[in-house]
Amino acid sequence: MNDFAQQVGDGAGAASLFHAPASVAPLRVGGLTIDAPAFLAPMAGVTDLAMRRLARRFGAGLAFSEMVASDDFAQAAGGKAGKFGRESVVRAMGEGVSPHAVQIAGREPESLAEAARLVADAGADLIDINMGCPAKRVVGGAAGSALMRDLDLAARLIAAVTGAVKVPVSVKMRLGWDEASLNAPELARRAEAEGAAMVIVHGRTRNQFYRGAADWAAIGPVCEAVEIPVVANGDCRSPRDAWEMLAQSGAKAVMIGRAALGRPWIVGDIAYLLRNGRARPALSPQARRDAAREHVATLMDLLGSRQGLRHARKHLAAYADVAAEEGGGLDAAARRRLVETEDAREVFDLLCRLYERAPDLEAA
Repeated sequence: MNDFAQQVGDGAGAASLFHAPASVAPLRVGGLTIDAPAFLAPMAGVTDLAMRRLARRFGAGLAFSEMVASDDFAQAAGGKAGKFGRESVVRAMGEGVSPHAVQIAGREPESLAEAARLVADAGADLIDINMGCPAKRVVGGAAGSALMRDLDLAARLIAAVTGAVKVPVSVKMRLGWDEASLNAPELARRAEAEGAAMVIVHGRTRNQFYRGAADWAAIGPVCEAVEIPVVANGDCRSPRDAWEMLAQSGAKAVMIGRAALGRPWIVGDIAYLLRNGRARPALSPQARRDAAREHVATLMDLLGSRQGLRHARKHLAAYADVAAEEGGGLDAAARRRLVETEDAREVFDLLCRLYERAPDLEAA
C-alpha cells in the first residue's frame, strides 16, 4: 500500500486501497493561476462572505459567491436597490477573499454584461455564469439550467459577458436538461468559442435536481470536447471522492458543495491532498470551534447582530451535526437552543461546548 493509500479514507477514517497520482497541478484560468484544484461551490443562502473567507483561508483554490441576479445587482448599483438588490450587493462582496469569484445569473445579454462589468469593477477576479441551477424560481425565469434548452441564447450570453470584462469567465452547467438531451459537451464547446476560460459541470441533469448519484464519468465527454479546464461537481464528500471524480471524469479540478456545510475546512483538506498526494493533519477541536465562532461573528458584523444570528442558523445546525458525527456535539436541548436563540453570548458559549467532547481526528 502506498503513502496515499495509507492516509486517504472514505471520509469515515477507513483506509483506502485506491491508488492515485502524486499530485494535481495548479490551474491556469485565463490570466489567473489557481493554486489549488478544489473549489467551494456557489450555494444560495450558504456561501456567504464569512464562509468564503474561511474556505479560502483553509486552502480552497476558489470560493464562489452565492448566485447574484444580474437585474437586481444592476439596479442596486444604479441606486434603485430594493430588498433583493441590497441582498445581491452583499452576496457579491469579496473583501478578504482572493481570488474573488462571483457567480451571476440572467437571460438578457445586456443586463448580464452590465452586471459583469459592475462586479469586475468592484474587484471580482473571476466571473461565473450560472447555467446549471435547477431551482424552479430560476428556471421559471428562463435562466440557470433552462439555458441548456437554448444554446443559441446561452452562447450570446457568454459572448456578452466575455466581451464586457477583462477578467476570466467560467460557465457552470449540468449534463443537460434531461437524459434525452445531454448537451453539456456542445455547450462547453460553444462557451470556449465565445471566450470562456473554464467550465464547471455538475454530474446530474436538471430534471434530476439532486436525486440519485452524480455521474462523474458522464463529465468525461465535456473534458474531451474542449481545451479549457473542466471542473467536476456533484457528490464530492471526501478526499477519496475527489480522486475518483478526477479519475472517472478526466477533469482538472473538483468543486465541493453541500459537504462543506458545517466543515468549511474540507475544501482545503481536499485541495491539500490533490496537490501533495497525502492528507494533511486534521484540525483540532479548538480550531474547528474557532472557525465556527468566527463564522458567526463575521455574519453579525456584516448583517447586524439580529439578522446575522438568524442567517447563521443553517450554519450552526450544520456545525452541530458535523460535531455529532465526529463523536462530540450537544444534547438535543442544547442543540435546539443553539439554532433558536437570539442571544449572541449564548451562541458563542454553546459553540464552545459543541467541541468540548470532540475527539482529535487522525486525518482529513
